[in-house]
Amino acid sequence: MKKRIIAAASVCALAVCMTGAGKAWTLTDLQALRTGILTTGAPAVYDLDNNGEVDVFDLGLMKRAMSDTGELTTQTIPITAENAKLQSRTVMQDDVLWLVQSGSAAEFNVRGRSAVLTLKGGAGSKSEHDFCPRYAVYVNDELLCDEVMDEPSKTIELWKDKEQTATVKVMLLSEAMYDGIGISGVTTESSAVTPVTPAAKNDLRIEFIGDSITCAYGVEGASQGESFKTTTENFSKSYAYLTAQKLGADYTTCCYSGHGIVSGYTSDGAKNAESLIPDCYELTSKYQGYKTAWDFAEPCDAVVINLGTNDINYVAKDPEERGAEFVEAYKAFLKTVRKHNPDAVIICTVGTMGGDEVYTFIEQAVSEYGDDKVSCYFSKTHSMADGMGADWHPSEKTQQNSAYVLADKISKALGIESDGIGLNAADEAAYDLVQENGANAAHYVSDFDKSFWVNTVTGGSAPTDVQAVLSGMTLKKGGTYKLSFDCSGAESEFPVVVRSGKTTLFEGNAEAATADVHFEETFTVDAAYTDAQIAFLLGGKDSYSVTLRNIALVRVK
Repeated sequence: MKKRIIAAASVCALAVCMTGAGKAWTLTDLQALRTGILTTGAPAVYDLDNNGEVDVFDLGLMKRAMSDTGELTTQTIPITAENAKLQSRTVMQDDVLWLVQSGSAAEFNVRGRSAVLTLKGGAGSKSEHDFCPRYAVYVNDELLCDEVMDEPSKTIELWKDKEQTATVKVMLLSEAMYDGIGISGVTTESSAVTPVTPAAKNDLRIEFIGDSITCAYGVEGASQGESFKTTTENFSKSYAYLTAQKLGADYTTCCYSGHGIVSGYTSDGAKNAESLIPDCYELTSKYQGYKTAWDFAEPCDAVVINLGTNDINYVAKDPEERGAEFVEAYKAFLKTVRKHNPDAVIICTVGTMGGDEVYTFIEQAVSEYGDDKVSCYFSKTHSMADGMGADWHPSEKTQQNSAYVLADKISKALGIESDGIGLNAADEAAYDLVQENGANAAHYVSDFDKSFWVNTVTGGSAPTDVQAVLSGMTLKKGGTYKLSFDCSGAESEFPVVVRSGKTTLFEGNAEAATADVHFEETFTVDAAYTDAQIAFLLGGKDSYSVTLRNIALVRVK
């Protein structure tokens, strides 16, 4: 079969004609579109020319997108907003699409017998290996490569000698301040009229605004003692990306390590006015060469602001005066965010790396701002039990746990049913000690890590006479839950139950010893419960002490 070369410019012009092609359409799509036009109407996803109506013009575009020239051709096709779904902020320069923010990505369908991707490096590619921009390439959601851009250009073979239509995604994994990567184009060997079409957009769109936590700084670091490297920063493991994936949402980001609302990170409490998110929120990127105004062309359904961690040292030096300054600046930033996202729910948070000192001021700012679609919550502070990333940053487990919580918060704010998977029901539980039949025991609950210490003087005659109880938990019908905790104390065995009223949902036996002993069991509930309890039955033993740590009741499916 004869091959010929088509100039990139000609292909680009053809791609413009195909704006809204959306995906690799099938005969089923064609039939549904034709039927919809003739009867009750077709879904909006078939509005291929983006004119607000589904009509015969869209039918023509779909037929054209499905057509085959019958002649195999080699084409180099630039990747643009017309033939790719773009996630987060990007810049088009000299026919090269630059991914310039954490998580910036291009996702597109490629049809052909072979396909080769060409990437371009900027100034950041001349840095030391561990500080070059990091990126990933996926084919049909399978990771093809995860590398740093340490040379002016790279070619990546997507597949060869295999006729197929596949979805390709290129994503920047490191953060904006270490440069982006450019997509020069895709070279295909294909007989399709339009070998490259954009991946379909999702119905939900979320904006994530934050600092190093959102960037997933050091998430793959070996320990808290390791210093920053782009090679351990991976946005695909950020709570932001994981939240978007869980909710089936598209996303955009604006996040820079060390940045804050009134002050970036400072070790001595002096103001760092060079590292402020409000100063760069309306830019595509702060990095040299990409400082264009961001157009906010697609308002979001939800916006998450995770800022304040880097403001702490500055604000804490003079909480009264600097706290007031922080509140006013936070309200001003909320006003800016609202201007660009007029209908979005806005969720404000801090706390993953601490932040009690600042969270009260965030609460105040949200209250004074007076918008019922703006809310806030304190994120659970990470712990050594869940591991630490580089420079004491959140681990993969902490990022995942944060995503479960945030997905639930967004779902509730938007009126979407939350499945509750990944949530620890014990996080919101009330802790108490129940004593019966003359038992006498003391207890203490740590504000720091919620460890539950019980010291029994007189244990009564039965295990139920001293009960360490966590109450007020909600469980979903049909959910499978994992109960886990660590316990230490005098060597002994004791019952543990999960119950609601007089209904026992789970019962087992746990052990305690001088060193922590881990307990972990799963069970499924056949109904919904809003008043579930975990009860540790510690009675029946005199002069007995036990400490319960890391208590969790998590829905796993």
